[in-house]
Amino acid sequence: MKKILFSAYNLDLGGIETALITLTNYLLEEGYQITIALEKKEGVFLDKISPNIKIIEYAPAKDKNILIRKIKNIIKRIKFKKKYKNKFDFSASFATYSIPGSFIARTCSKNNAIWGHADYLTLFDNNIKEMKKFFKKRKITKFKNIIFVSKEGKESFIKIFPKLKDRVTVCNNLINDQRIIHQAEEPINDLKQENVVTFLNVGRHDEKQKKLSRIIDSAEQLKKDNKKFRIVFIGDGPDSELYKKMVKEKKLEDKIIFLGRKKNPYPYFKKSDCIVLSSDYEGYPVVYLEAFILNKPIITTDVSDYEQIEGHGMVVKKDEKEIYGAMKKFIEEGYSITKIFNAKEYNKEIIKNLRKIFKI
Repeated sequence: MKKILFSAYNLDLGGIETALITLTNYLLEEGYQITIALEKKEGVFLDKISPNIKIIEYAPAKDKNILIRKIKNIIKRIKFKKKYKNKFDFSASFATYSIPGSFIARTCSKNNAIWGHADYLTLFDNNIKEMKKFFKKRKITKFKNIIFVSKEGKESFIKIFPKLKDRVTVCNNLINDQRIIHQAEEPINDLKQENVVTFLNVGRHDEKQKKLSRIIDSAEQLKKDNKKFRIVFIGDGPDSELYKKMVKEKKLEDKIIFLGRKKNPYPYFKKSDCIVLSSDYEGYPVVYLEAFILNKPIITTDVSDYEQIEGHGMVVKKDEKEIYGAMKKFIEEGYSITKIFNAKEYNKEIIKNLRKIFKI
């Protein structure tokens, strides 16, 4: 049985963590022996991992004294190498931001990879110096494979690291459609069914990336137009209070509902009419796939892989006026989905790509 290891920071609520859980559970069924190495063995998703998947913890020292911290971490690295060096047939750093995760993946197998979940050039506001610094810290040249979940992420990376072009590939995230459909049936009592158009946004409250202010500004204009609607925000983040303040100042408390983080967001998809994505950039938006599976139309800005929305919704420019126009049109005319999403075929292609990457 071939052994595969994935490293990450933790298994708390998030898109990367959701993708990792789906991927590892799927690979387990494919016959691989799976290990997950975490900086912190914690998170609401720990119970979503199959008991047949081994979880190990590699927690860097956090001592305030720099010298003591360095010595402890050197000892930790030596011990880890002694126990796990080249013990796996394939290893990957799945959470790119984790520097220890990069070390783990490079140590555990010569046949290794690092996963990129964003268009990093956009993420760093086209600051090439900062982008290079980010990947240098993760020793990007030491990885045999560099995987991006979107073609935009791949293209911007190659633009900055052209010498690594032959190592870079695109592989979208897997999706567990049966789990999503099943979880969507879970009863909820904090969102009543109402006879108004309900828009839903699910994600981290981070203005730099998600730009939820665009949705709030659109709501203000829709209210002025006397449109009947409501907007539900699922998630939280560093800008949650900023958004709540905006809603209060614009007197939109009757139109916008904040429900916080949800371990299972899918019942809220079921009670919504349309999913709205207002981001400036994304890796590959998993919310696309979730909406496809639950048969919900989407309004999205033109982020990574927006072309896949054809037949499932409306794509607009990264502008609040465009979002407002699309939301208004949806309220007045609705939207009929014309394309059927085949999750089985979608996953089949991804597994085919993964086998090429693994080479085991």
